[in-house]
Amino acid sequence: MSFSQSKDERLLAFYENVRRLVDLGQRTGGGYRPAGESVKKYAEQLRKEMDRRRLRYVQIDWRE
Repeated sequence: MSFSQSKDERLLAFYENVRRLVDLGQRTGGGYRPAGESVKKYAEQLRKEMDRRRLRYVQIDWRE
């Protein structure tokens, strides 16, 4: 998946949505787990593009 044509704001919003879902899962004791391998790969691609553009963001805490 290529994000090179996406606006900065969209990249940040996509990543933040994943981060919030992971955080929600951790706060509810793991009862809600949206973060399968495909979600992690998606978030990693977003992160790489945001790093390339030097955007500021809060990293996802993937602890389980």
